[in-house]
Amino acid sequence: MTDSAAPGAAAASADRDTAALARGGRQNFAGFLLRLAARLPFLFIAGRLYGAESLGRFASALVVVELAAQLASLGEKRGLAQRLSDGEDAHPANLVWEVMLLALTLSAAAAALLWFLPAPMFPSGEYSSLDRLIVLAIPGFALTEILLAAQAYRFDVATTVRARAIVEPWTISLAAGVFYLIPQTREAGLGLAYLASIYAGLLAALIPFLRAYGLPSGLALSPAALARTLARAAPLAAADAIEWGTRRLDIFLLGLFAAPGVVGIYYVAQQVASLPQKLKTSFEPILGPVVTRNLKAGDTAAIARHVGQVGFWIIAAQAGIALALGIPGEAVMGLMGPGFAVGNGALAFLLLAEVAAATAVVSEAVLIYVARVRNLAVSLATIALQAALTVGLIMAFRDAGYPESFQAAGAAVALMIALGFASLIKSRMLARRLGRPLGALRWSLVWAAGPAVLVGSAVTALPEWLELALGMPVILGVYGWVIWKRGFGPEDRALFRLKG
Repeated sequence: MTDSAAPGAAAASADRDTAALARGGRQNFAGFLLRLAARLPFLFIAGRLYGAESLGRFASALVVVELAAQLASLGEKRGLAQRLSDGEDAHPANLVWEVMLLALTLSAAAAALLWFLPAPMFPSGEYSSLDRLIVLAIPGFALTEILLAAQAYRFDVATTVRARAIVEPWTISLAAGVFYLIPQTREAGLGLAYLASIYAGLLAALIPFLRAYGLPSGLALSPAALARTLARAAPLAAADAIEWGTRRLDIFLLGLFAAPGVVGIYYVAQQVASLPQKLKTSFEPILGPVVTRNLKAGDTAAIARHVGQVGFWIIAAQAGIALALGIPGEAVMGLMGPGFAVGNGALAFLLLAEVAAATAVVSEAVLIYVARVRNLAVSLATIALQAALTVGLIMAFRDAGYPESFQAAGAAVALMIALGFASLIKSRMLARRLGRPLGALRWSLVWAAGPAVLVGSAVTALPEWLELALGMPVILGVYGWVIWKRGFGPEDRALFRLKG
């Protein structure tokens, strides 16, 4: 009786996992639409009111601040799921609070260091005391990452969507407008708006966390225990920082070779292109608990199936969004101001880079548990390749006398190649480890992209306002219809079922 029931129990567990992933996917797609609606007003305000040079200086500071916050969060955005699954403490809140206290200590130290040594944030040397306040975002950012990971372990994606897609983007948009209207804060308005958004997001994550986990009970911290936690988290924190760094290294290197205005234009292109990136990064907390449970059960087939399923969902969605935003890219960039339209080439390659990166991200969601050191080595090779290609292409375009907009496009091309390399290596590494193919890439993606490109080519002949208002939905609609008819099977369509 037990033996005959086992296959049925396994199938029921697989169905529950698929339903959880699909439910998270629906919420994440809703979050993407909300992010799109909230991010564009900020970019419009920043571009039209503050200008490309202010955006460039803000972007340079943001690179250093968010890198410090990523390191201080100790990789627990993904690692926390395994610790909670292992049940290292009878009171789950203790695990989370222990990591939070350690992250708070590290992030406060990083903020203090950058306050007294602000040169890495402001390579141009132009900053004020209000500009330096951006370092206060480091603790808020790190703590929010941990709180959202704890909620996601319990399949609460709604909190992540609320904090990241509603509270943070709308706060930064509104605050940027308010700070611009105040003469005393106008010059530092973007940094202050970002700071306000980080702590608004922290509050939005903290309230549901306290309801779900509560306060620690009998938490006994010791230097030895904290040292063990730090040592265990170090490889994952490094991998997270490197993966995140591949999305910011281009801005840092571009800032060394190009004027702040060019960096500002590239930053806008990156922000538009990173909208579909949120689809895959927001799947990570949901995929983590599913992976850790199946690893504990030794079910590699289920892991391969779920990774392939999520990978296809992400690639299919990102490809459609990339086509809808990239084909009318000049009109999209022109929304931020007339001078931003030259960034359409960088936007196109950045969108392609996001599609190329999808397989690496879902593969890494498993590799961080089964091959941490090898995964870290590939990540290091990826960022080294990106650095070499970025510098090489920027210098080649500059020496050839091309406009600075070509240098920005060169940085985007380098990112696309590096992320494609990471996807190829990491997906093959995981497939060998699991002994099964992942199946995230399917020919139906090509079949769907073809008609969308043809329609998009015709759309670009329209006036810009009509290209945006009508063209983008038509491109996305044609792509979506074909992928639904030719690419989606029953399990794929679970993503769109309202029940389950």
